[in-house]
Amino acid sequence: MNKTNKLTVPDLISIGVFTALYFVLVTIATFASVAIFPGFNNVVLPAFCALISGCVYTLLVVKLQKFGGISVMGIVMGLFFMISGHFIISFAANIVMGIVADCVAKVGKYKSKKWIILSYVLFSYGLFGPVIPMWFMKDAYVANLVARGKDAVYIAELFANINMVTFVLAVVATLICALVGGWFGMKMIKKHFVKAGIV
Repeated sequence: MNKTNKLTVPDLISIGVFTALYFVLVTIATFASVAIFPGFNNVVLPAFCALISGCVYTLLVVKLQKFGGISVMGIVMGLFFMISGHFIISFAANIVMGIVADCVAKVGKYKSKKWIILSYVLFSYGLFGPVIPMWFMKDAYVANLVARGKDAVYIAELFANINMVTFVLAVVATLICALVGGWFGMKMIKKHFVKAGIV
């Protein structure tokens, strides 16, 4: 049992490790989505990330069992997106969804499978931060691309499949993939980590 509900230095180190692992998986998902779904990579990226990152997220939640871990992960991811040139909404989305996900997991005392999976679904929608301006802030997004030296051909190809139909598909796909990813993560924890005494 945890001696304190406050985050300690070892807790912050653990959060840093899990956040780094999550970042690696997001990076892998980014490159994989470009290779597998050219032209649709921005549409499927949040869903793809949600599908493969469930183990890292659920293990952090179950191992830490304290408020703040999920929030810190969301803040760090948001900072990365903002520093790498994305809109401020990327930072805001990750912060908001990270805190909301933390609150939801807390309802189940960071032990309930149902609440952990629901929190993962919400956290996964934070990954919409970098791409959602493509649907709802197109002019600003294009201006940002032009300022970064992107040509008209690149921009046209980027927006070729950006419409409300693909937005709805992205939202639904992320929901499904996050549910699957979260379920798989909890299953792996029960099958391997609990038996090994890691959690």
